[in-house]
Amino acid sequence: MAWRIGAPLGNGRGCWRGLLAPAFGVLLLLVWDMTASAGLYARFILPPPQSVAERWWTLAESGALWRHTWVTLDEVLQGLALGVWAAFVLGYLIAKSRALASILTPYLVALQAVPIVAIAPLLIIWFGPGTTSKVIICALLVFFPMLVNTVVGMRSIPTELRDLMRALEASPLQTFWYLELPAALPVVLGGLKISATLSVIGAVVGEFVSASAGLGYLINFGRGTYDTPLVIAAVFTLTGLALTLYGLAAALERSLLRWQRAHAQQVAR
Repeated sequence: MAWRIGAPLGNGRGCWRGLLAPAFGVLLLLVWDMTASAGLYARFILPPPQSVAERWWTLAESGALWRHTWVTLDEVLQGLALGVWAAFVLGYLIAKSRALASILTPYLVALQAVPIVAIAPLLIIWFGPGTTSKVIICALLVFFPMLVNTVVGMRSIPTELRDLMRALEASPLQTFWYLELPAALPVVLGGLKISATLSVIGAVVGEFVSASAGLGYLINFGRGTYDTPLVIAAVFTLTGLALTLYGLAAALERSLLRWQRAHAQQVAR
């Protein structure tokens, strides 16, 4: 009886928690609208939400918003795929070889220490102002977090499990597929979620430096013409793009780790 009475209350609390984020967003919009309506700032500095919504709808209706969004999304997806793949492969090798880790770690840390905005102009010069340079910038930005998570995930596997695989005379491929990948997957997928959001930043940085299309180009164009509603509309679109990619990575994590949750529930019982 206690469980039946307590379960709806828990579900109710969960529903209320789910409404907190939208309610906070509505509150921010109201504060924004009241501040813009108070006349403290010129409309080109702080336009009201209605102006931004109208500008966004005009862009969407003309098709310009979708064209620029697709350009940025294409760069993001290519850069994310390249950066995640390279980081996972190199991270796996570093986790398996202490010598390789000693050789490469100082250079990888040094590369991460250099701000991406500082080397973005060089990449534009070397690879041109097209998609290739944006993809490389994006891949560099997502590379290090994914690399660190891969190394941590692989090194967190208990030694006893590795010894068991050796006792079973498992091949390196079998050890990777049946032990290393499943055991490291939670940490690796955490890195993927971080990389999914950083990939959007990488693409926009490249578009800020040199581009003729993309959401970063729209922001630059709006800044140059003092079209603040355009800038905010493009920023909101970028935010939605980043949230969508993060949500897809989180959904992939839930799907791939379903077995882990089922095992935890069985142990709890």
